[in-house]
Amino acid sequence: MPFKRYVEIGRVALVNYGKDYGKLVVIVDVVDQNRALVDAPDMVRSQMNFKRLTLTDIKIDINRVPKKKTLIDAMEKADVKNKWENSSWGRKLIVQKRRASLNDFDRFKLMLAKIKRAGIVGQELAKLKMETAA
Repeated sequence: MPFKRYVEIGRVALVNYGKDYGKLVVIVDVVDQNRALVDAPDMVRSQMNFKRLTLTDIKIDINRVPKKKTLIDAMEKADVKNKWENSSWGRKLIVQKRRASLNDFDRFKLMLAKIKRAGIVGQELAKLKMETAA
């Protein structure tokens, strides 16, 4: 099975370690076999090790080392943020962040809702079993 996500100019990556953890960045230049120059609308252009990047399926069409304004326009044109939020990976990370931000009372309410749901599902399952047995 061949690779589908290559390190290339315009590839969108997710930062998986460091102070920019969780940010989507775009590779604007490859420095050497271990590092790339990355940029995003809300961060300063900087070098980042490939070990700190996780490549996504999203790629935008840009030239090598574009100006900040050009990069932002290309990201908006390619609708990167919306594509990320609609991907299963992006949705999973959004749910993780939402769960991490719950306070104790919210977790309690969630537990009660799960118990209530399980009870309703159990009752319906019991009804179906009785219908099929009869």
